[in-house]
Amino acid sequence: MMLKRKSAFPALATLIAPIAIFLMAAAPAMGQTRIQGELVPRDEVPAGAGNSGALLDHRELIRGLVQNISSYAHSQRRNFMIIAKGSPELLTKVDDIDETKVSPARAYMKSIDGIMIDGLFFGARNIGQPTPPDRLDAILKLTDLAKRNRLNVMVMDYVDSAEQAGESYARNGERKYTSFAADARGDLLNAIPSFSNKPVNENPKSILSIPDVKNFLYMGDSSGYGRQDEFSLEMHRNNFDLIVVDVFHGRTPLTRQAVETLKYKGIGAKRLVFAHLDVGTAAAYHYYWQPGWREGSPHWINAPLRDDPDKFRVQYWNPEWQDIIYGNTNSYIYGLIAQGFDGVVLEGLEVYKYYIGGGVDDEEQQ
Repeated sequence: MMLKRKSAFPALATLIAPIAIFLMAAAPAMGQTRIQGELVPRDEVPAGAGNSGALLDHRELIRGLVQNISSYAHSQRRNFMIIAKGSPELLTKVDDIDETKVSPARAYMKSIDGIMIDGLFFGARNIGQPTPPDRLDAILKLTDLAKRNRLNVMVMDYVDSAEQAGESYARNGERKYTSFAADARGDLLNAIPSFSNKPVNENPKSILSIPDVKNFLYMGDSSGYGRQDEFSLEMHRNNFDLIVVDVFHGRTPLTRQAVETLKYKGIGAKRLVFAHLDVGTAAAYHYYWQPGWREGSPHWINAPLRDDPDKFRVQYWNPEWQDIIYGNTNSYIYGLIAQGFDGVVLEGLEVYKYYIGGGVDDEEQQ
């Protein structure tokens, strides 16, 4: 069901009156767009930057988006933390002329605190499916690069048994990666898996930064836990070092009080609370969606996802979309900081492959 901005306004105003993020869509930056992190007039945008962006360097543009988000977030809160989920190949740059020449994307790596790998050992494609050796070797080279550059490596493996979960935790532990074994992905990850109910490397210490994190819990959808206070109190009973949640609990954002409750383990020590944010797709059920929006209207909304027709790929370099995400007091990032979140996990980075592939799904390109 489409959630229109106007219908959400009264509840949001009651919950977080001082915070503008959830009250209105961000105003577009008229006459400007961003190319590789720089603002340029619209009439200087390269040909092809309209509907397809065919002539744009999409890998560099998605890196630039993450870097701009990081820069803005740190201008609002210096210790706000950024995790880039998926697409670890963004850690490297490929020479435009000689594709065999690869160098570290240092500016990108300096803008984030860590990476999160989807399905490193299990479930990259299908839950419970081991990762093929050649693919695994390629990803491990990138995660090793991340470690050498002092980035924290977090892993979400998707497993179908307690045995696979145990193997996932063991293999990630050997490489000193912080991991979580899940039995579902996306919004279907709506409860703590039985085989991950007790945190691996559980500890009584307070957690103040990502290097302190020994384990984490990732929740795709929290609405099944009842009211916000019921959800936050239920999560308060566990001892995970980090909890990653959707900012929305059902149709309303988590209150600052709920976020504050989440910040304490059952044993009383403090922990980190992050929100996950998809920067590559727009959802018809989110607060910013306006009446009349659909594929092609506005022009930066492109084809829906194959497995979720209510989520649409966006031209992530478009200034109107970027203004929804960061850069002003109406933006998503501003709202997360105002609500008390310690950091954000940026999802949807793989959207750049869709545009490189000429509008072909990533699955079809491989």
